[in-house]
Amino acid sequence: MNNTITIVGYVGQNPHTIAFEDTGNKVVKFSVAVKEFSSNTDESKTLWLDVDAWNGLGERVLKTITKGREVVVHGRLALSTFNKEVNGQKVEVTKPIIKLTSFHLCGRKPTSEDQNEASNAIPSTKKSRLSAVKN
Repeated sequence: MNNTITIVGYVGQNPHTIAFEDTGNKVVKFSVAVKEFSSNTDESKTLWLDVDAWNGLGERVLKTITKGREVVVHGRLALSTFNKEVNGQKVEVTKPIIKLTSFHLCGRKPTSEDQNEASNAIPSTKKSRLSAVKN
């Protein structure tokens, strides 16, 4: 099968829904933090990937996926292009998105204590996106 991607990571925020009234479709969006390791350095980086789940699969995501949960995500890699204003100029931005085909929950469900510990261990600039990712 062409164009498939599988990642394992932690959900950065609770999924949210965007409804399209004209078609009746809806998409559920969430992001996943994936640890990126290098053999050249001991430093690890966090890679953020956005995930889109459409219609019925999106409903399942809303019922089961929560912030801080470890998930395995299977899907197709796509590129999203949009316009953004930077310093008064319009700039075209392209970023990768995973179009979800299936997912699996891993580990135990995070408690509020787990989320508070993770939040305190992360610099304040990253807290908004990565408040529940464990080191």
